[in-house]
Amino acid sequence: MADWIMWLIAAGVLVALELFSGTFYLLMVAVGALAGALLAFLRVDLPGQMLAAALVGIVATVLLRRSRYARTARGEAGSDPNVNLDIGQTVQVTHWEHGAARVMYRGALWDVELAPGAVAQAGIFTIRAVRGSTLIVS
Repeated sequence: MADWIMWLIAAGVLVALELFSGTFYLLMVAVGALAGALLAFLRVDLPGQMLAAALVGIVATVLLRRSRYARTARGEAGSDPNVNLDIGQTVQVTHWEHGAARVMYRGALWDVELAPGAVAQAGIFTIRAVRGSTLIVS
């Protein structure tokens, strides 16, 4: 079997594995394998094919790592309304004691703390964050 076919099979296997991993890194290595296939098709010797595949794979991986696709915004889950559906809901606080209170929310008693800058007075408050079993409100 020709060398370029082996490189194409390797690239296909890497793409198939990429579908299971969910990252783009195996895809970049597959691009390197395609570069090896191209050089094999052009009848470059095996060390040249391997060198080209390695260099293209490394460069593609480094470029992917520096792209916006590698950067994920890691916010705190306790204050992210996309993660915690309690954020933005309201609770009724009847009285405060030293900046803390207990309220009935979703059928259970929760501890409530004031967010910085909020005033401790009875009323309706909006949940800004959840820390364990404590609601941070303002």
